Parts: sequence; structure tokens; C-alpha cells
Amino acid sequence: MNKSVTGCIVTYNNIKTIEKAVRTVLECTKCEFTLYVVDNGSTDGTVEFIKKNFPQVVLIETGSNIGFGAGHNYILDRLDSEYHAIINPDVIIKDDIISNMARFLDENEDVGMLSPEIRFPDGRMQILGKKIPQPQYLIASRLRGDEPSKLLREYAMMDEDMSSPVEIQNATGCFMFIRTSLFKQLGGFDKRYFMYFEDCDLTRSVNKVSKVLYYPYATVYHEWGRESKKNMKLKFIQLNSMLKYYSKWGLSSK
Repeated sequence: MNKSVTGCIVTYNNIKTIEKAVRTVLECTKCEFTLYVVDNGSTDGTVEFIKKNFPQVVLIETGSNIGFGAGHNYILDRLDSEYHAIINPDVIIKDDIISNMARFLDENEDVGMLSPEIRFPDGRMQILGKKIPQPQYLIASRLRGDEPSKLLREYAMMDEDMSSPVEIQNATGCFMFIRTSLFKQLGGFDKRYFMYFEDCDLTRSVNKVSKVLYYPYATVYHEWGRESKKNMKLKFIQLNSMLKYYSKWGLSSK
């Protein structure tokens, strides 16, 4: 696999996590790779830290908090790679999953996007939705307890064989691996979402023209603070994005 790959991390006051994310991505990735960091007006020293410690990163400053999807779209016209990784600032990787995923797409031309296995830093599996986020699934996710409910298990496909690549309807935005040409064809993330549901929306759009697979042969470690459960402003943003999502796609499960 000698095709180029790009990656992008969008930051907004992520000084606590950005070092591990950038360092592990750069250290582990062995293919031809360019990493962009798009900063949405951080005031916590993130920009200065990146400039000082990672001069090989292409740092782009938007000047204000334009949102997750818009931050990733900010570099859309710059991308000239074969494949593109959408990376959260609170993830780390431990091996060369980017080259691994690129090789898989090389060999499977009918697949447009991959979603890796996602674990907490301590190794526990994260329970993440892999089906279209219908209201009953979102309620089950919001009300999750120590043991996942039947609905949550269904939403996360926990009772299905996920030991090999399988088609999914919903991929988490903390790490997505997509063909760059497809990402551009779709216009990147839908700009109507400031944050939340843009990953559900993108997955659905990709599935209309290609395939999205859960890819268990690559693992990402994600801190996943679930801030929307603690912060009223983020709860409002999430609710607003959910309404936009259902306005666009309806309540259908197909």
C-alpha cells in the first residue's frame, strides 16, 4: 500500500488530550501520511503547544468555534489523498491502524468508509450505536445503567457476530476512515450540524452510494467523557442536532 493518507483533528480547548492524540497518530502511522489540526479558536494554549511540539503537523486556525463538522470541512479543498481519517482529539492509537485500514480499502473497492473497534483507555469496549439512531435507541442510550438494556444491545449490535468486518448503519465520529474522493463527493459533513449527529448523517449518506463497515481489526482508544450528559448547553446543542437529523431523514430505520 503506497497510496497517501491524510488525517484531521479538530480542536477546541483540548490541551489536556491533544498531545497523546497527535503523538500516537504520528508515531504509529507508517504509510505516507499528513496530519492536519484545525483549531476552532482555542484559548487554552492548544495552538501554541502544537506549534512548539509538532512542527510536522499542518496547523490551520479558523479563528472561532465553527463546530465539529465545519472544522473538518475547512480543509476539504486541501485534501489530495486517497484516504482520509477523521480523528477526535481525545483518542489514542497503539499500532499502525491507519495503514491497516488503507490496505483493506485497497482490497475492497465497494467499501467507502470504515469504523474501527472503539475501547476505553482501560481496554473496556465502548457500547456505541451501529444502527440508525431511532428515538427508542437514543432513549435507551441516555438511560443506560451498569448493564445494557435489550434496546441498547440491539442498537450496538452486541448480540451479533462482530468478529469480522460487517456492514453497519451508524458509525461514531470519534474515528472514521473514508475514501477522500467520497468525502469530497458528499461535500464533507452536512454544515447544518454544529456538533452531534453529523457522524450519523455522514454514515447514512455514505451508505446511499457505497458501504460502511465496522472493522474490528483496528482498535482506537477513546476517553469519551459524554459531556452532553453533564453540560446543559451541550444538551441543547445535541437536542437541536437531533431535530435537524430527523427533519432531514425522518424516523425511518432504512
